[in-house]
Amino acid sequence: MKGPVTESVTRPLPLGRLRELARAATGSAEERHRCELCGEIVPDAHRHLLRLPSRELSCACRACAVLFDRANARAGRYRAVPESRERLPGTPVDDVGWAALGVPVGLAFFVRHDDVTREQPDTGDDCDDGDGGDGGDDGHDADASGAGEGTTVMAYYPSPLGVVGTDVDPQAWERLVRKQPSLSRLEPEVRALLVHRDIGEQWLLGIDECYRLVARVRGTWSGMTGGDEVWHEIGRFFAELRGDGVPA
Repeated sequence: MKGPVTESVTRPLPLGRLRELARAATGSAEERHRCELCGEIVPDAHRHLLRLPSRELSCACRACAVLFDRANARAGRYRAVPESRERLPGTPVDDVGWAALGVPVGLAFFVRHDDVTREQPDTGDDCDDGDGGDGGDDGHDADASGAGEGTTVMAYYPSPLGVVGTDVDPQAWERLVRKQPSLSRLEPEVRALLVHRDIGEQWLLGIDECYRLVARVRGTWSGMTGGDEVWHEIGRFFAELRGDGVPA
């Protein structure tokens, strides 16, 4: 496992994808989308596959997505992004624990990366984001530390320039998993822990939901600090999660 780094890396999503995600978030999609495997037209709320090693999100119909839901599909080129959302009980990490994770802001998501794919940037095709659901495979293949051999945890947080990412100290992450065993279910690459410390919420959800949040932040950010509208938009995003999510 690699150790922490001191510099953050900005990983902007392509403008085309950001526009599509923003349209999906506001319900104003202007064109039909198709499954990128079979070509079938898919509804606005559809599944995604993560293509490796490029980490591109691909639109998928339900039939094609199901093919990659099983854990043994991890050995292939595609991984299914889970639909399930799980709100974790309790309060997010305290100030000391958060500082140890090395995240300078109170809104961030954490992803386990296989070391063989970790260095690839986040890129992708023009693809809108679905609204998630209550199904999907949990991919319970992590070890007790929630990290696993050959994986590294990174923290990402939205900014007006895209996604800023930084390595997480492995020991700090292991301490967090010991306090919150649910994090052992953090399936590599496709599932994230999303934390909003200001409102005291933390969720396990698909990585596409996190990119949807990033798109909404970028689309409403103004000035140096973001402005009131960006925080209203973030509040709406979490209200949507509470409306559809299943409490732990």
